[in-house]
Amino acid sequence: MSEAAPTGFSSQDLFDFPDPYPLFAAFRQSTPVFLARSMQRDTWLVSRYDDVARVLRDNETFSSRANSQMQDVMGRSIIEMDGREHQKHRSIVQHAFHFKSIAPVEESMARTLDELIDRFAADGRANLVEAFTEPFPIRVVARIAGVPIEDFEQFKRWAIEIIGYVKDPERGLEASRRVKEFLLPLIAKRRVDPADDVLSRVCTGEVDGQRLSDEEIVSFMRLLLPAGAETTFRLIGSTLFALLSNPDALEEVRANRQLVGAAIEETLRWETPVLFVARETTVPVELSGVEIPAGAMVTPVIGSANRDETHFPDPDRWDLHRGADDHLSFGGGRHFCLGYHLAKLEARLAIETALDRLPNLRFDPERPSRILGLAFRSPKSLDVLFDPA
Repeated sequence: MSEAAPTGFSSQDLFDFPDPYPLFAAFRQSTPVFLARSMQRDTWLVSRYDDVARVLRDNETFSSRANSQMQDVMGRSIIEMDGREHQKHRSIVQHAFHFKSIAPVEESMARTLDELIDRFAADGRANLVEAFTEPFPIRVVARIAGVPIEDFEQFKRWAIEIIGYVKDPERGLEASRRVKEFLLPLIAKRRVDPADDVLSRVCTGEVDGQRLSDEEIVSFMRLLLPAGAETTFRLIGSTLFALLSNPDALEEVRANRQLVGAAIEETLRWETPVLFVARETTVPVELSGVEIPAGAMVTPVIGSANRDETHFPDPDRWDLHRGADDHLSFGGGRHFCLGYHLAKLEARLAIETALDRLPNLRFDPERPSRILGLAFRSPKSLDVLFDPA
């Protein structure tokens, strides 16, 4: 058995850890699979690309039921379901996230982005996380979901507090309760008068001939709304950070907007928004020569796999022309991210709009920005200067 001493990570590290990549590199070299005793439950950390890819794609051996640890705040949702149960619940809404289904909302996304930038374009400076990257995705996912949110700032706080349950359980549970109270009247209305949105789909959809209960619908929406906003705002912020940190690449992208997609893909590899996920073994299994028993928690470290030097040459360097689209940031197997088309569309439009509307965009040297986090990573702030409109 390969075993490591406790690492001593705190819940605050999940959001504020400065740079985990040297630690991940050491894991890959010396103990690519080891039992960590620093979490709430002992877990086998898996750090190499090939092993992480196997864990994510082999849904029979590595069950998603490990995610039931989030039931207190999320309720029972599709992220902890396996097999036919997972597929049936996913099938109710997957069409709504197909690229053909989200294309019609592109125009409204563009309007939303312009409205957000109009608020600060004349100032010549802004914190883009606070003013742009955070508020945009929650508006988009709310529209697609069919949730008429009037107070976006309040809903954004709920979303972030639900995601931050590990950091502050009391606030996470309170946010979860408030979201439920907000959703129940909407669910009752959609059951009687459905519309063309995700909420209506889950209200009218069936699994094994049975409609979903209110609690099941709340659990699905409680997952969709925060997750759809949280990961995408982090992707947009990290992509802008990468471009601003690489002025030559930024000029290339300014001159050729076809390269925006390449910048997003490389950022997904270089700084994935979510660094690890949870799985549980259903049978004994061997990874990198290490035997893992059945019923064990396994943590595939996506952030480490995406910087595995045996798969991605010079992996710590952000390279606009790398052309590697086989990163693992959207997961794999049956649980491959349902909203990956939407996330990449939102990121592309946001980057293009920022470059169009904020001439001479650059870092504010008086307010340095950093990417932080151990579980979730992105800039906590992105202070920039630009030529006022």
